[in-house]
This record gives sequence, C-alpha cells and structure tokens, in this order.
Amino acid sequence: MLISTTHSASAARRRRSAVVSAEVARYSLGLLLGLLGSMALGAEDSWEAALSQMPLEQTVMQLNRTNCVEVMLRAFRSNQVVKALIFMPGATDEFYMFRRARAELTNARPTLLDAVNALTNQTFIRATFEPPMLLLHTGEDFPQPLIDIQHPATAEKLKLVRFIPHVLYDDRDWDVLQPALKKQLKVDILPWRYSYDSWHFYRHSFAAWGLTGWEALEAAARAGKSVFAVRRHSVIFLPDQRAGAAPKLDAFPK
Repeated sequence: MLISTTHSASAARRRRSAVVSAEVARYSLGLLLGLLGSMALGAEDSWEAALSQMPLEQTVMQLNRTNCVEVMLRAFRSNQVVKALIFMPGATDEFYMFRRARAELTNARPTLLDAVNALTNQTFIRATFEPPMLLLHTGEDFPQPLIDIQHPATAEKLKLVRFIPHVLYDDRDWDVLQPALKKQLKVDILPWRYSYDSWHFYRHSFAAWGLTGWEALEAAARAGKSVFAVRRHSVIFLPDQRAGAAPKLDAFPK
C-alpha cells in the first residue's frame, strides 16, 4: 500500500509543533510560578512583615520620652530578617533633648510595626533598613558607619566570632558596652572603660539577636555616633565628626 509522503510530513510537523507548544507552555508556567513564589517569599521576608509579628508587651496609647525606647526595644524579637533595632542619636535626641517626639497608637493590640509607622508618620524620626539592622534616625544621623580596616586578618576574625546571643541596651553608656565587646570579641576595645576619651560618645539604645562580632561593632558605632578602626588584635572607637542636617526648632526645649 502506498502512503502519501506529503501527508506523512504534514502530520510529523503537527506533532513536532504540538510538542514544542507544550514545552513552551510548561516553561512559561514554571517562570510564572517562580516569579509568584519569589514575590511571596520577598513579602514574607520583609522587615515590615517581621515586625508585624511582634506585639508590644505593654498596652500604650502614646509613644513619648517616658516609654518609647524601652517599649520598642523590649518588643523586638528574634527573627530571620532583622537582627538589630537601633535608635540612632538623632532619634533619641527627639525624645530626650528636644522633648517633642510623640506618636499616638490607634490599634487595640499594636505591634512593633505599628510603633515604627506611628513614629515615622507623626515625628521627624525615619526608619531605614540596612540589612540586617533597622535604624530609627533623623537627618542628623549617618546610617553607614565609617570603618578603617588597618589589619584585614583581624577584621575577618571579627566577622566569624559570635557576640552575646541577645542584648538590650537602653540609654547605656560606653562603660557598659566596652567590657561586653572586649570579652566576647577577644580583642582590645578602645577607649578603655571609664576613660575620658569615651565621654564624647552618645549613650547607646539598641536591641539585637544573634549578631556577629563585626555586626556588634557596627551596631555600637551607629548607636553611639562613633567610627572605628580595626588594628592588629584591637578596635579603636572615635567620635563621628560628620555633621548631619541640623534639626529645626519651633521653640527652645523646656
């Protein structure tokens, strides 16, 4: 029996076309599912999503100079996204120096995210996520600390060592931080405790979980408005001389 070669070739082309179309459809579906998965993962891994799962321990209707820093730092919990919540000096100045930062909380059961949103919407305080740290700051502050690495081997060692698993410093001075940094990081931390040179640092306010030694140094520098230099077996902190935007005052604080 004779079979038409034209008919056979046409059928083969249709079969190949169907196979190609199916492969393209499967590939497109895979790309779409991957994109949707990435979007969902990104939403779940955002700092906002992490803070939305952290209820404030105390029932408060207003954040002010008497409660804000303590309430927010105590609410900060261990999570996979944000390792530290830091009040930079410009933010604490709004409470303790200028005495003008107040923010109302309207939710019946507010979370740490509600508190951050209230501050950024109702005060001069802003929130910036510098992974893995969430910084509360104003125009006075510089989110990126200045670091002078003079001994790379020591710097690499500090990135591997672990700091205290959980810390909470609420308006603490250098005399509290320096011994903890020295003990955990196994290097000399200068200036020494109780020394005159440390009087120029701001008091530190931050909470953190699972920091490396390097991250602990960065957190201390951001919270204390300082810079640091890494030398052989030592880290030296100095005041940050950069000048940010001066705050605008409607009246002199009383």
